[in-house]
Amino acid sequence: MSAPDPTGPGTADAGPLPPAHLRDGDGPLRLTRDGPLAVLTMDSPPVNVFDLPMWAAWADAVDWLTEHPPRALLVRSGGRIVSSGVDVEVFAALEDDEAEEFWESRLRITRALERLPCPTVFAAHSLTLTAAFELALACDLIVATASARFGLVERRIGFTPSMGGTQRLAERAGPGRARELVMTGDLYRGSVLADWGVVNALFEPKTFHEDAHAYARRLAEGPTRAHGATKEVVRAWLSGGVDAADAALPGIAARVTRSADHRRGVAGFLAHGPEHDTVYTGE
Repeated sequence: MSAPDPTGPGTADAGPLPPAHLRDGDGPLRLTRDGPLAVLTMDSPPVNVFDLPMWAAWADAVDWLTEHPPRALLVRSGGRIVSSGVDVEVFAALEDDEAEEFWESRLRITRALERLPCPTVFAAHSLTLTAAFELALACDLIVATASARFGLVERRIGFTPSMGGTQRLAERAGPGRARELVMTGDLYRGSVLADWGVVNALFEPKTFHEDAHAYARRLAEGPTRAHGATKEVVRAWLSGGVDAADAALPGIAARVTRSADHRRGVAGFLAHGPEHDTVYTGE
């Protein structure tokens, strides 16, 4: 089930506007704002296939978001299907001597999305295959319907996921589960991936888009610097374990200590207790 994008150009808050081809919906992606929340919608009917124009739009979007980071990002899809995956014509046209550079440039999109300093949420209400699933795994959090289906099905053309999905799935679910999903090429329900720890929250189909939007908006209204610090600590742990995270943590915590939102949060807690309604501004 799909629902209209709850955002639009008129809801953007003060600040620079995205490029016209992203803002106006002329291409396969649409980038809008709902106050502090940026919403990136795949809108290339009928199945949001990853062809060269889709990848080019994604590259432009992550470049712009890197230069103008919001306080949170929601990635969603218009239409019945999140994405049917990569256009097989891309593989047919790819020359052997171009393959390494080609896939390096696709992986650059994944890494740029992953490195955004704000919380990122991928919302999957239905079928989510290959490149779209790999980009979902680059987001901080994934929300889905229980019946949504996910797959890295590249084995069907004798290939392997090449936008970083295998290793990111292994981070979330373990290497055995990653090998299982990729080597079988089977489809897995959102409910199963929630049990694996890959999907973070399940929402009902009837209200999925509204619930996913509210989930991401809550993060956007939170203490942005603290959220960014959490991402830094997790990245440090992923790169070097507990010792690496411990080494990085004092400096990260010191930066958060100097943030205005931290000072507001402390003052609000002292004045009104843990249920204080302090408004965070991202500073």
